[in-house]
Amino acid sequence: MLEYLILGAVQGLVEWLPLSSEGMVFLVKSNFFNNGETAMGVLRLSLFLHLGTFLAAFVYFRQEIFSLFRTMFAYRKSGDGDKRLLKFLLATTLISGSLGYVLAKVFDAFSSSFENFGKFVTVFVAVLLFATGILIIKSKKQQDKRRTEGEVTVKDGVILGIVQGLAVLPGFSRSGLTVSSLLFRKFDDLPAMRLSFLMSMPIIFLGNVVLNFDRAMISWPSLAGVAAAFVVGLVTINLFLGLVKKVNFGYFAIFFGVLMVLSVIIK
Repeated sequence: MLEYLILGAVQGLVEWLPLSSEGMVFLVKSNFFNNGETAMGVLRLSLFLHLGTFLAAFVYFRQEIFSLFRTMFAYRKSGDGDKRLLKFLLATTLISGSLGYVLAKVFDAFSSSFENFGKFVTVFVAVLLFATGILIIKSKKQQDKRRTEGEVTVKDGVILGIVQGLAVLPGFSRSGLTVSSLLFRKFDDLPAMRLSFLMSMPIIFLGNVVLNFDRAMISWPSLAGVAAAFVVGLVTINLFLGLVKKVNFGYFAIFFGVLMVLSVIIK
């Protein structure tokens, strides 16, 4: 039971960071709880633990989610910002879901060729985060105007859908790719983080939970792991977004870049 609680806590913490949560769960599992389980078994457990962080995000963003549902059923009466956000999320979900499905099939066929490439992309994203961090620190000092959540466009949705779809490949950090892309699209730091979390929810629910639910190893210990992922995820997402409000996100971006480089070295 303790093993699953720890793995769930790891999932709840890492989900919001620009690191592969599946990779970190596998790393902790293989180094501290190595009981001969296959890599596929650990992957299935990690995917099941995503249910906890999905529920944490759902609770945290419940007002935004309910507002989106109201927009869907009363589109004409909704505000322009709500309409733009809904179209953005629909575009990211459709594109990233389709692209991710195709890339997953390609990866299954050529999995041995992606290991080193995945590490290269992780380092590349880290470099992007370093550059983004420096640009944000400078822009904050110059008081440059940056975009908010209500200013998203379908074009943003197409770009971010492609970026998020790439995260299905090993070594690609979904949050690292999407946050850095949103920042380069001139979104402010907090809206970039919130948009990244919001656009992840449909993909996590459909790809990691629904499509893999029949292969999940459901047991009382694994459910305890989901509960741990939920509690830790809810606390850390609130803490993380709270810190972003108070501290220049440029420093966070540089710190995340360091984490991504360390993740490649540790592997």
